[in-house]
Amino acid sequence: MSVIFDDRICALGEGPLWHPECEQLFWFDILSKRLLTRDATGPREWAFDDMVSAAGWISRTELLIASERALFRFDLGTGNRTDLCAVEADVAETRSNDGRADPQGGFWIGTMSKKGDAEPGRGSFWRYYKGALRRLYPNITITNSCCFSPDGRTAHFSDTSTGRVMRVPLDADGWPKGEPGIYLDLAGEGLNPDGAVIDADGLMWLAQWGSSRVAAYAPDGTLVRTVGFDAPQTSCPAFGGADGMTLYCTTAQVGMDGSAHPNAGKTFAAAGIARGQREHKVIL
Repeated sequence: MSVIFDDRICALGEGPLWHPECEQLFWFDILSKRLLTRDATGPREWAFDDMVSAAGWISRTELLIASERALFRFDLGTGNRTDLCAVEADVAETRSNDGRADPQGGFWIGTMSKKGDAEPGRGSFWRYYKGALRRLYPNITITNSCCFSPDGRTAHFSDTSTGRVMRVPLDADGWPKGEPGIYLDLAGEGLNPDGAVIDADGLMWLAQWGSSRVAAYAPDGTLVRTVGFDAPQTSCPAFGGADGMTLYCTTAQVGMDGSAHPNAGKTFAAAGIARGQREHKVIL
């Protein structure tokens, strides 16, 4: 059973990250340009000048954060920001979206139009690895579902507009090798793949926008179970907690009637679901 973890309403909640050294959850409200967390003192947040969407951890006190124009180091104690590289800084119409660190220490980040699916194919998937940024897949409309198998040999990603989740084998350094293939095709079910994470046993936990749930799929694509949340627009899951078995999920209120769905945009937690992978450290 899920409960409300944090009752601050996000217009577009995204990018939950359980920091294994801080032992706390961080997440974003993209449209409100803020990073949120909860610690022993209660709720905290940081405001930015541009939209921020996803993060990986560098050290106990630093995150790698993806914004609409750059990847940057962020010091949680001082609030100092140091830009590492530009990401589509010359394209004013796009922003960052879903992203996650991979087992090799790289960081995948997707971009998309600020107008959502109104501008098809404006986005791309990129990978930052040891100081270099490389475009992996262009012509994506809504970038989502970045996650990785526990052995580091497979990456997954989706273009939500197609209803498909793709997967591709990775080489020893975490770069894709060969062409991506279809892992899940949910278009016929009318399901919209959003953020995803893979647990320690290899199950993918996939948020399905508009369905009020996160669904778990086996490596062969079989639906194993679902976890419901009291908000229609589930956007991204993450595992964490003291035992690594709590499933967190961000949601969004954008485009919804808050009175009809009072919990939309809040962040949820469901304990004892499955054992997650430890979030991977980004190697700069």
